[in-house]
Amino acid sequence: MSDIPRSEYPRPQFVREDWLCLNGEWGFEIDQGDSGLERGLLERELKGSITVPFCPESDLSGIGNHDYYNAVWYRRRVKIPSAWTGRRILLHFQAVDYDSTVWVNDEEVGRHRGGFSPFSCDLSGVAAAGDDITIVLRARDNNQSPQPRGKQAREYGPEGAIYVRSTGIWQSVWLEPVPDIALRRPRITPDLANQAIRLEQPISGNAPGLRLRATLSDAGGEVTSAETSAELDLSPRLDLPIPADRLKLWHIGDPHLYDLDIALIDAGGLTIDSAKSYAGMRAISIDGKAIKINGAAVFQRLVLDQGYYPDGIMTAPSDAALIEDIELSMAAGFNGARLHQKVFEERFLYHADRLGYIVWGEFGDWGCRGEGPLDGEHQRPGADYITQWLECLERDYSHPSIVGWCPLNETWQSITDRITALDDVTHGMYLATKAMDGTRPVLDASGYAHRVAKADIYDSHDYTQDPDTFRERHSGLAGGAPYENDASQWGLPERIAGDSRWSIPYDGQPYFVSEFGGIWWNPDVKEDEDSWGYGTRPRDLDEFYDRFEKLCAILLDDVDMFGYCYTQLTDIYQEQNGIYKFDRGVKFDMERIRASQVKPAAIELADQ
Repeated sequence: MSDIPRSEYPRPQFVREDWLCLNGEWGFEIDQGDSGLERGLLERELKGSITVPFCPESDLSGIGNHDYYNAVWYRRRVKIPSAWTGRRILLHFQAVDYDSTVWVNDEEVGRHRGGFSPFSCDLSGVAAAGDDITIVLRARDNNQSPQPRGKQAREYGPEGAIYVRSTGIWQSVWLEPVPDIALRRPRITPDLANQAIRLEQPISGNAPGLRLRATLSDAGGEVTSAETSAELDLSPRLDLPIPADRLKLWHIGDPHLYDLDIALIDAGGLTIDSAKSYAGMRAISIDGKAIKINGAAVFQRLVLDQGYYPDGIMTAPSDAALIEDIELSMAAGFNGARLHQKVFEERFLYHADRLGYIVWGEFGDWGCRGEGPLDGEHQRPGADYITQWLECLERDYSHPSIVGWCPLNETWQSITDRITALDDVTHGMYLATKAMDGTRPVLDASGYAHRVAKADIYDSHDYTQDPDTFRERHSGLAGGAPYENDASQWGLPERIAGDSRWSIPYDGQPYFVSEFGGIWWNPDVKEDEDSWGYGTRPRDLDEFYDRFEKLCAILLDDVDMFGYCYTQLTDIYQEQNGIYKFDRGVKFDMERIRASQVKPAAIELADQ
């Protein structure tokens, strides 16, 4: 598969032996008026071609057109391997933006809405092993309709903190054979208090005598195994207790992962389905204002990572590029990232698990503003937000590197005596997250509009560039009055912004500044180049370092602050405030950047 782009196994925490990567050349055609079905695009050959999994806006796709698309069509002929006889065939799309309809041999086999979560089509009754099939996908992506789009531009081109769109397929496409009764994606939960890994294993059906077996192992061989009946429950559970002499924890920078083999066994003792996974033993807890990992307070030195690439846009050009971004971040002194306005591909999380790099999972919720007056319901997220976020939570639950969830970012709306759609969806997404995962803290909205009473975390965004002003703004945290975002920061008159209050009051939760810095620096900027960052650009590198060091130190030295998130890892198009260039080139003395961050934080020292 070396000549196929992005040919790595796309689901590394749930691996079956047999699969077929469908990345590479597909037929492609733009359907500007979304009339392709009526014009016969389903039945005929398409006029152009594209390299999947790269979106048509990207150079790597072979197209590189940034204009509006509205709808696009894909077509590919595939031969299903004959060796898969007797098994159902699943067609997987890791991510397609935004509304998808899939046909195989002219029969519709699936629909999906959402650009960040995977979906699958069961080809039973349509295709079988040994068949030649024709796959057709139509993706609709209207640039103006309210929908979760993250940082993708609704206007023609990128501007400010908004970037190039991604239309259609932007992650891997693949086929997989499965038996009639099959394993589904497992839910793997570390239980450090009881020194066990808990496996909840959904299955597609039951049968008399069916059993579930799981084996945990590491470099020293088998650690433990367990077995339970799978004939009575659609999601049988079992615990894998780890002997004290084999217990190794997953730590930041020192991640131990156990291999996990899962098997379904029929009444005759034959294995009818099996998969490989892995697990990390780590615990997350809240103790006062500290978030503890494995019982110890850890200051979360996070960087804002938006996952954009010059040639692939939202799709990394290679698996190595995903690894490089984590390693660059760690070299700069960060121990994790806030994965911002994008649900990163599974392989990024796999590498974060391997490398001991913590992350906060976030939904790409931007895309529903401008629906009303500034002081009213100008943000109206719908039920699709909750549905798509649940799909993302299901996909990513088992990754030990994820230490928190953030469904929304910078939602802002005045608090009045009326309950709005934003209130409903903020509460809905928070409750959905807690229902799906009770093991990690949840932030209802990063910055701006906090609407959920007793939410696990409280935060603010503060791009103040003057260290003295920054220190003063955050001096109230110890007294229970932290800095909060509200409409006054924009200087808007009340007749436009309404009541300046966006959030319910702080209630003593762990607190961090989840966006700060964003210091503008590009000494090579051309005279006519669109370039910006936050505040006034430093006059020279010495002024940059002085500002960076002082801003970080203010937060590191605050005993009530559990972490921060610096904006951002790389420059992205016109937003040139990254620690690295957009092409990942070096901008600064990384030893000096690192030294500013790695000193012990006050909240860590207080826990010793």
